[in-house]
Amino acid sequence: MKTDFNLLSKRVQNIKPSPTMSLSAKAGALKAAGRDIIDLGVGEPDFDTPAHIRDAAKKAMDDGQTRYTPVNGTVALRKAVCDKFKRENNLDYGPDEITVGTGGKQILYNAFMATLDKGDEVVIPAPYWVSYPDMVEMADGTPVFVECAEAENFKLTPEALEAAITDKTKWVILNSPSNPTGAAYTRAEMKALTDVLLKHPHVHVMTDDIYEHLTYDGFDFVTSAEVEPKLKDRTLTVNGVSKAYAMTGWRIGYAAGPKELIGAMNKIQSQSTSNPSSVSQAAALAALSGDQEFLKDWRKTFQQRRDLVLDRLGKIDGIDCIKPEGAFYVYASCKGVIGKTTPSGKEIKTDQDFAEYLLEEKGVSVVHGEAFGLSPYFRISYALSQEDLTKACDRIREAVEELKPAEPQAANNNAKTRAKTEKKKRGFFGFGRG
Repeated sequence: MKTDFNLLSKRVQNIKPSPTMSLSAKAGALKAAGRDIIDLGVGEPDFDTPAHIRDAAKKAMDDGQTRYTPVNGTVALRKAVCDKFKRENNLDYGPDEITVGTGGKQILYNAFMATLDKGDEVVIPAPYWVSYPDMVEMADGTPVFVECAEAENFKLTPEALEAAITDKTKWVILNSPSNPTGAAYTRAEMKALTDVLLKHPHVHVMTDDIYEHLTYDGFDFVTSAEVEPKLKDRTLTVNGVSKAYAMTGWRIGYAAGPKELIGAMNKIQSQSTSNPSSVSQAAALAALSGDQEFLKDWRKTFQQRRDLVLDRLGKIDGIDCIKPEGAFYVYASCKGVIGKTTPSGKEIKTDQDFAEYLLEEKGVSVVHGEAFGLSPYFRISYALSQEDLTKACDRIREAVEELKPAEPQAANNNAKTRAKTEKKKRGFFGFGRG
């Protein structure tokens, strides 16, 4: 029986489901229906969690480590996180400056919930990870998008950062290497950004370093507080074990920051999930403290896959992409196919149209650029076998070759309309006031 009583809050009604998870679910449904689908949309390594980490989890269960732990993680794990920051990032933290959560996503969510009030602004470089804006809005903050063009290798420039900061800015998010582009900041590029931030003492820095260990061609990873120690007291350095150790399902993220902030985040967590899984924490302890040599082989494999995708996509007329420094994504431009028509007569007006065409007609699942705040692009995850990547790229080539050219005048009119629509939709004004 229908009732006028509205159970759901305005907050939850305004939340958009994760586009990456939604597309993965659609691809999964097509697979279940018998379709041959190659899913390039999910952002997780295809490797198994290393054996010594799995063994640590088994031992923890056998030893009875299956009860509650401190809300912010076991002391042993927080000490291991301190050791990791000192060893790999030259950052000194104590256990009471560390928090452990159920994945990096919860860490970010806790931080926003603990710090944002209505009207507070968070500067988000675009393209961005899909969850940043929604988490900010859930915490009553205002996302301020700063467009990072392909001409700048999808990286935030000091000038753009300076223009985006106002007296309402509370956080700037820096994700390096980036999801979705794989772009990573060199030491000089990071120093240029931290120089800007030093001029604005009311602004705090949230670094999402989850892809830290996945960089290629000898790239030297750096994080903001390492490059500029004067920013350490207003920086939250976020990381986790999901990507580097193929532990996405174990759900362990961690962060280091000022005691007051960490304490507030722990308070939020104590009233939501309480402690992360005790067994997952034991596994994370083994990951951070154990052998790291396997990462060399993983990086080599990912680099080979990246190069394969770049080579094959680069030969497709209408598709362009630049070489990413890290992560396991290629953010490819599909500008050259916008305005063309599919064999069934449907016009490709947006990158979402192109992504749907690839899935429906060729069985290749990718994520459209609009989901990440910058069009017309699409994201490919190359965390798959070379065989699957080769098949997928061949299917993309076939799909593009089967498109029919657009009428010149119609294509020009559609391009103008799309540009206006996208600018309005993303809230970009100048360098990103929104």
